Amino acid sequence: MATRPPFDAGFGVYIHWPFCASKCPYCDFNSHVRHAPIDEAQYIAAFASEMAHQAAMTKGRQVSSIFFGGGTPSLMQPSTIGAILDAIARHWTIDPACEITMEANPTSIEAGRLKGYRDAGVNRLSMGFQAMNDADLRALGRLHSVAEALAAVKTAASIFDRYSFDLIYARPNQTPAAWAAELKEAINLSAEHLSLYQLTIEPGTMFERMVAAGKLTPMPDDEARILFDTTRETCEAAGFPAYEISNHARKGAECRHNLLYWRYGEYAGIGPGAHARLFTKQGRVAIATEKHPETWLKAVKAKGHGTVEEERLAPLDQANEFLLMGLRLTEGIDPSRFEALAGRPLDQARVIEMIDDGFVAKATNGHLYVTKKGVPVLNAVVGRLTV
Repeated sequence: MATRPPFDAGFGVYIHWPFCASKCPYCDFNSHVRHAPIDEAQYIAAFASEMAHQAAMTKGRQVSSIFFGGGTPSLMQPSTIGAILDAIARHWTIDPACEITMEANPTSIEAGRLKGYRDAGVNRLSMGFQAMNDADLRALGRLHSVAEALAAVKTAASIFDRYSFDLIYARPNQTPAAWAAELKEAINLSAEHLSLYQLTIEPGTMFERMVAAGKLTPMPDDEARILFDTTRETCEAAGFPAYEISNHARKGAECRHNLLYWRYGEYAGIGPGAHARLFTKQGRVAIATEKHPETWLKAVKAKGHGTVEEERLAPLDQANEFLLMGLRLTEGIDPSRFEALAGRPLDQARVIEMIDDGFVAKATNGHLYVTKKGVPVLNAVVGRLTV
């Protein structure tokens, strides 16, 4: 029987709600549009069944964070959120200080509904704004306006102590000055946290088809790099330093659930297309569930879960995943944890090479972290250090 490793980055539960009001042209997430009403009672029962399956592998865990992602979880009724949280509490112990985050779009935010989510147990809101001007919102396929986004912030701030929102930059023809002004406006609105993502053209998206047809020209890499630097400088000056490649927060306001991922913690993944990393009697396993919502629902009804892939991770696979995730963080990684996972240390010749070239540095606590020079080429840095 495998024994749990001598470190604990926490245990979380991710719930995937796969439905959206529309599909954004840049989005490659597992999201689906359904024009008929969703039978939420069926999904409550299926979520509970899949939880029971994964809980049987992870007895005795205490849940430190819960995240409702999607899709658009704020399309669910507050009573559905409450029922799912009750199911989690039946299967695991919930830390009294547990962070419970729900993603929401401005079009589905109104005071009565948000109060219902808060009463159900949600204590942190993550809002998908994506842009702070109406022309770019339309180009990104968003259904809300800037006015609705501003109203959503006001409503959220009146109900939640903790809230965040997302923006996308490196949009076509966006200038550094325009982005800096937009970012400053966003910082003034955000209480504690911003997620700022560079627009990438993902396979299978409408934007990819538009690029292929010559109807969309992505921002050149050198121009996008300038906007990345603008993002870092503007946020840091305002007290929102980056704690991860794309996430910025006031000190102490980091998203605990995402930190759990990046610190290579353990998490259950419930719902269509969800992923999990669980430490079981057989060792650490990677789980993926069926992506298509109705197919997932049928599978759960038939066998109690929607798992389509379950793989026991070899020590080196775990160590390399830990490296890939942890080097995204400003705090970096503890090399001794890599060694504990891999059964061997990092290649010191490569580490010294990366330090000498200025891409990696060593902190006073011994952690290795990626430098300002290394962050824009993170994938290459990780690739060089991977065993």
